[in-house]
Amino acid sequence: MKFSVDKHEKYVVLKLEEPKFTNDNTPALKSEFVLLNTEGYHNIVLDLSAVKECSDAQDLSALLAGDRLCKAADGLFIVCGVNKSIAQIIQMSNLHQSVTFVNKLDEATDLIFMEEIEKELRGGVDKG
Repeated sequence: MKFSVDKHEKYVVLKLEEPKFTNDNTPALKSEFVLLNTEGYHNIVLDLSAVKECSDAQDLSALLAGDRLCKAADGLFIVCGVNKSIAQIIQMSNLHQSVTFVNKLDEATDLIFMEEIEKELRGGVDKG
C-alpha cells in the first residue's frame, strides 16, 4: 500500500496514494492509524483525493477504526478528498453519521485548530 504521512504539531495527514480502496489496503491503513495514535497523534486527517474507486462499503471499515481511535484519545478523525463514487458508498452505508467528512484538506486543518483552541479555552479558564 502506498501512502504518505505529513506530520504536524497538532495533527497528521495520511494520504492514501492508491487508485482503489480495497480490502487489500484496509489492514495496513488500520495499522498505520494505530501506529500514529501510539506516537501521540490524536488528530488524524485521511486524504483520499488520489483514490478513484471503492467497490465495497466493507473496505471503508478502516475509517471507523480510525475514528474510534481518535475519539478515544480525545481527538478528531477527518476524511477529505472523497470523490462522487466513494461518496455514494459512504452515503449508502451511513458512514457519514459517525465519521467526519470535509471536502478539502484546509477545511480539515481548520476544524482541528478550532477544536484545539476550544480545548485550551475549556481547560485554561483559571489560568491567567
